[in-house]
Amino acid sequence: MATVIGAHNFAALKTVYERPSLRWILQPRMQLTFSGRRMNLQSKSSDEVEGSPFDHKGLLQSQELYQYILETSVYPREPAPLKEIRAITENHPYFFMGASPDSGQLIAMLLDMLNAKNTIELGVFTGYSLLLTALTIPDDGKILAIDPNLESYEMGLPIIQKAGVEHKIDFKHSPALPVLDKLLEDDNNKSSFDFAFVDADKTNYGNYHERLMQLVKVGGLIVYDNTLWYGSVGMPEESVDKLMRPERSYLVELNKSLAADTRIQISQVPLGDGMTICRRLF
Repeated sequence: MATVIGAHNFAALKTVYERPSLRWILQPRMQLTFSGRRMNLQSKSSDEVEGSPFDHKGLLQSQELYQYILETSVYPREPAPLKEIRAITENHPYFFMGASPDSGQLIAMLLDMLNAKNTIELGVFTGYSLLLTALTIPDDGKILAIDPNLESYEMGLPIIQKAGVEHKIDFKHSPALPVLDKLLEDDNNKSSFDFAFVDADKTNYGNYHERLMQLVKVGGLIVYDNTLWYGSVGMPEESVDKLMRPERSYLVELNKSLAADTRIQISQVPLGDGMTICRRLF
């Protein structure tokens, strides 16, 4: 997860990670029947024993299987700069907002398959997915990266600079909607992007979609992160902790809307916290 979720909901997410009584998204009575992942709520000292916070990012029923995937297929191929930015993100108070490395591996493959050169990213946080994109696209490629939180971006910026890819990034310190609307004022920007990655405030995903459908070219991809919202979208609302319900409601509606949108081909994959890949058809 990246970027601002809205002040009180952002605080609520932090509360979920800090209160042992909320370590499962669902109420205690559902714990025996819910097979979703347990959120990583350990302190830094506990992480030294139990592993990285990123080790708990997936939705697989078996934590051992998820760890196997990370250690066998993901971590050995993860570039050193991404390992660095993942490590520094663990020290951020909202470390759980970082993109998961297995999701990043798929994003890199999609970028390569598209031969993507001009991309846009809504929600940057410390820059894991941004750096991944910058490492993947050609040297003359460009990323328009938008986030209202400059402090988190600057946390990862030295690693981006050290990797030699800062010249590919045009960072806008701003909420996303004003920047997108400004882009759409110029017809030259329409259908000009090969790829878009959205990991921002969930309540605006629907608004972002309509604008990105104009900015991303036919055949291009729009990828939305967190569309399974810790597995809560598949559960009755009354079974979900009320702190998680606002974003869950928006994401349930988004998932319905994307499934019904005939302008796109979609695939929803249970990597990280769920990603929906949309290919613009017309």
